[in-house]
Amino acid sequence: MYSKFALGVLLFLSAFVFAQNSKTANTVMAGGKPVHTYAKLPPLNKQAPVFTLTDVAMKDQTLDSYKGKYLILNIFPSVDTGVCSASVRHFNEDAANLPNTVVLCISKDLPFAQKRFCGAEGIKNVVMLSDFRSDFGKKYGVELTDSAMKGLLSRAVVVIDPSGKIIYEEQVADISHEPNYEAAIGALKK
Repeated sequence: MYSKFALGVLLFLSAFVFAQNSKTANTVMAGGKPVHTYAKLPPLNKQAPVFTLTDVAMKDQTLDSYKGKYLILNIFPSVDTGVCSASVRHFNEDAANLPNTVVLCISKDLPFAQKRFCGAEGIKNVVMLSDFRSDFGKKYGVELTDSAMKGLLSRAVVVIDPSGKIIYEEQVADISHEPNYEAAIGALKK
């Protein structure tokens, strides 16, 4: 069927591709087990990758939609989990007092679910955005690539300054933990 040479080449290429991917992937914990993200978060002091996400009115929103403002990207798997909904509530409270700042809460949840959650919880100070039809998770490296949560987003926070440069990032080491709110807010005051 295949020659030993061809099998050797296939094994070599498979190992090479795995090694390349493992250099860029990130490992986080979920349920006590390691899971992997598509890549690491974009680097600090670089321009934030452009994105297009869907708001609760099913309209596209891009990075340019918020040009000239500080952005806190609160990224998480699903608003239907306790820790994710807690992060939205926490940032909703913080955002009310932040000048020239918009908090974008980003998940793979459908916009209908995000809108329902905000209505039920009285969430008014953050913008809910869905990655259900975009490549945001890959561009920002947060899409989970294995486990039962494959395809969802990991928990992370990215802060972008008004010029579009990343000034803070946190890939939360365990999806069941909340992000470091104080450090993210503190990045706005530097």
